[in-house]
Amino acid sequence: MKNKDVRVAVIGAGCSGITTIKNLLQAGITQVVAYEQNSDIGGNWIYSASESHSSVCETTHIISSKRLSEYVDFPMPDDYPDYPSHEQVLAYFRAYARHFDLYPYIRFNTPVLSVTKLAGERWLILSQDGSREEFDYLFIANGHHHKPRHPEEVRAAFGGKYWHAHDYKNNRGFEGQRVLVIGGGNSGCDCAVEISRVAAHVDISLRRPQYIIPKFVLGKPADVFNKRIEWVPRWLSNPLRRLSLWMLIGSYRDYDLASPDFPVTKAHPTLNSELLYKIRHGKVKPRRGIARVEGQTIHFTDGTSGEYDVVVAATGYKIALPFFASDFIDYEEAERVPLYLRMFHPQHPSLVFIGLFQPQGAIWPASDYQAKLAANYAAGRWVMPTNIAALAEEDSRAIARDFTSSKRHLIEVHYHTFLKKIKRQIPSSAPVWRPA
Repeated sequence: MKNKDVRVAVIGAGCSGITTIKNLLQAGITQVVAYEQNSDIGGNWIYSASESHSSVCETTHIISSKRLSEYVDFPMPDDYPDYPSHEQVLAYFRAYARHFDLYPYIRFNTPVLSVTKLAGERWLILSQDGSREEFDYLFIANGHHHKPRHPEEVRAAFGGKYWHAHDYKNNRGFEGQRVLVIGGGNSGCDCAVEISRVAAHVDISLRRPQYIIPKFVLGKPADVFNKRIEWVPRWLSNPLRRLSLWMLIGSYRDYDLASPDFPVTKAHPTLNSELLYKIRHGKVKPRRGIARVEGQTIHFTDGTSGEYDVVVAATGYKIALPFFASDFIDYEEAERVPLYLRMFHPQHPSLVFIGLFQPQGAIWPASDYQAKLAANYAAGRWVMPTNIAALAEEDSRAIARDFTSSKRHLIEVHYHTFLKKIKRQIPSSAPVWRPA
């Protein structure tokens, strides 16, 4: 098959989907169809105050700095702040799509209903508009923050109003309420901070120690600081990170938080400069893990309890692939996701995942390089290793070895190490973008 005859389907036109389209075009593949359920590009960066798709919150800013978040061939504007707002990020995505003329390849308002694998490594896609089309390659870039993972025992037993962070858009409606936020990740801390501005009081339940890191370290964005010490051996860099944190915030015990007994890089970081401030000002109260729920009374593992009107569960998401049959590929309750470079499935060589990883940094540049490799693979410039199954297993073992055990770290990667690993696979013959 000639490269020009290759047909590629892309599911999703969010941050990973649009760079996938761009890289396919750059590699010389023009028979591209991208399916997008929303009316525009951007995925969860399209803010909506109503319950709809997974969207950012009204006050969201990115937690990675702009220079370490931008795509390879398209820098963010110089006048953007260190941490752009969601409005600025969406404007950047739209500018990217216009600059590389991606819109003609995207079918908006077109959810994929089902995907079936055919003989010869081909794929049949049935979409909501009734179309049925076959493709040579399937690139999945649908994200992994759209199917909430609930603390089912809390949801079933709590007598007040229950929310998942997926449904939280802004703090209106929380005025005067007694609120418990479950989870100390980035979403949980953001919810606790924003709701504390209007609520009667806000508690936050953390069942395990968590690094909560200010967004600036020694005057630099935290990821910029981290990059500057990447060259330092790990035996020295980890103590250096802990020392710099201690100099900035002191001991976590001063905030009634448990102190982590593992290195900073062993868990996904929570970047938040306001939570510790809110705790010391009495606006947010830390709680331990939940032991049991009785109506609107919640008991914690340290023997304390509290009465709440509202619970907001910031307890993460499942990896959802709703267009596949459950007996084909199903990662929703998986304990491991063995994919080579977080992309290539050992049993399905014409299937590629883009963006199915959780970096300690920005997802977009790494998705960009994944898409570059995938596009040149489809164009015949990169050959998949024959030991793909062993490589995929090793990738999963590395995650289990490098990070604390939890669903949160199922697809976690060290950003700079991961990026270098993908870059090494990009073929020297890969075309560069040449403006028209």
